[in-house]
Amino acid sequence: MARKNDSSSGMLFKTGIFAVLAGLAYWIFSQFSGGSSVGTPPINPTTPTTQEAQVPKNSQSTTKPMVPDEILPTASTDGIVRHNWFTLSYNEAHEQAEWVAYEINKTRLNDNWAERPNTFRPDPDIRTESATPRDYSGSGYDKGHLCAAADMAFDAVAIDETFMMSNISPQLRAFNAGIWRELEELCRDWGRKFGQVYVVTGPVLTLEPKGQIGFSKVSVPASFYKVVVAPKQRLAIGFIIPNEMSTRPLMDFACTIDRVEAVTAIDFFPKYLKGLDEELESSLDKTAWPVNAQRYEKRLKEWNN
Repeated sequence: MARKNDSSSGMLFKTGIFAVLAGLAYWIFSQFSGGSSVGTPPINPTTPTTQEAQVPKNSQSTTKPMVPDEILPTASTDGIVRHNWFTLSYNEAHEQAEWVAYEINKTRLNDNWAERPNTFRPDPDIRTESATPRDYSGSGYDKGHLCAAADMAFDAVAIDETFMMSNISPQLRAFNAGIWRELEELCRDWGRKFGQVYVVTGPVLTLEPKGQIGFSKVSVPASFYKVVVAPKQRLAIGFIIPNEMSTRPLMDFACTIDRVEAVTAIDFFPKYLKGLDEELESSLDKTAWPVNAQRYEKRLKEWNN
């Protein structure tokens, strides 16, 4: 009988220990699990999430795209992606955007410039996956911006978005740092002069590419284009420039929007330039678009090298 009583006491002791451990485990689980429980406060809707907290305080970016649909060109694919401050149409066959549309205005250009991040990375919003920085490694081509980083330097998030690979295209170094740079800087000059300009830019994908680079087989464009409209002044200009070093004056490559449309097979500003404004696509007054002679000389002496 004594042994039986000892056995029962031991069993009760073990059961008690088990119950205590089980209770402790449940309490720990309720405190650290994702479910709601006593002692777990509800999420405060006014408290920023981790992602929101990482947005710089000086950022003007919002969840609402700032590029109006009325200035967007036609697209050959359904790969339209709207970022905060620019919109693009991604061409999967060539692994780059066929166009990028955005606005440059004087107010933004006069803001303090954000630091250039150089955070090249794939664009997570491209359904079919974008090219990667690795595709450009050892290729001999620059990761050339379509929407220029300096055009978005008014905002930390905006400039960072320009380093997504959907906004990048293979450019020869002497082109990217030379005549393309001159045109980008002129567009900012025009944004200051006119107060506001709409820009659509991209590679000419209708021409035979120079080749392909990387595992993703990114097409190397033979030429690039840019079309610019100053809405308040009712002015328009286009450019088609070969992807190569050039010593020619930039205005040698200026043309009408109609000409760019004929070469690229893209209809620019179909909603915006309607009625009487359609004549802007067929007209060009080069004298209305001032250039910087010193910048051209700098390209010849420094940038082309």
